[in-house]
Amino acid sequence: MVERKGRLEGKVALITGAASGIGRASAEAFAGEGASLALTDLNFEGLADFSARGFLTLRQDVTDEAGWREVVDATVARYGRLDVLVNSAGIAILGNIERATLADFRKTQAVNVEGVFLGCREAVRAMKESGGGSIVNLSSVAGLIGDANSAAYCASKGAVRLLTKSIAVHCARAGYKIRCNSVHPSFTETAMVETFLAKTREPERVREALQRAAPLGRFGKAEEIAAAILYLASDESAFTTGAEIVIDGGLTAQ
Repeated sequence: MVERKGRLEGKVALITGAASGIGRASAEAFAGEGASLALTDLNFEGLADFSARGFLTLRQDVTDEAGWREVVDATVARYGRLDVLVNSAGIAILGNIERATLADFRKTQAVNVEGVFLGCREAVRAMKESGGGSIVNLSSVAGLIGDANSAAYCASKGAVRLLTKSIAVHCARAGYKIRCNSVHPSFTETAMVETFLAKTREPERVREALQRAAPLGRFGKAEEIAAAILYLASDESAFTTGAEIVIDGGLTAQ
């Protein structure tokens, strides 16, 4: 009987925002499939258990341009290459077009868009040297449809969607063998969503309404989003680039 290797055996993956939520679920899924991991987060303490398991962990502010080069270089120095980047770090600040401040808008774009741009640029630099790779960018259903109270967030996630497609086309035409895809979850059981709900006037009523909005009638689980990210990171998706994978319980099908 042939021994089955992990789906990411021999691959090196860098995941941002890995201390919680979808980033953490992705890190666990990748570890279970044999990947060597470099994990980053502003909450460095939240990565302690991964460090104890022998993975590279680093504190990272994804808006820091020089810091991005240091993180990618540290990953290559530790493992010899970079095969996968998952841009999972992100923030959400509530506010409609009348109430959102310019400061909040700029902060959201800095983390959610510029952070992804910088990560993709550094990943392409490293992946070219090792003969290819896969970049997975976390967008949102808010990058596909509008939400009245999330002006800055919608703008940022829409930007990630088309930035992803631009990178995918460029890398394909350049012959780099680097794929780039985006993942678009709806509301998921994460700390970010719980923080969002806590800021509403009636958290439980809002929770129930948001759950009912999806035909499947519930929030997604971080592990369900991580499963799609794992697919895009693996060689199973070798002919998939510039795609947007929607995981929303049917929300955008209506």
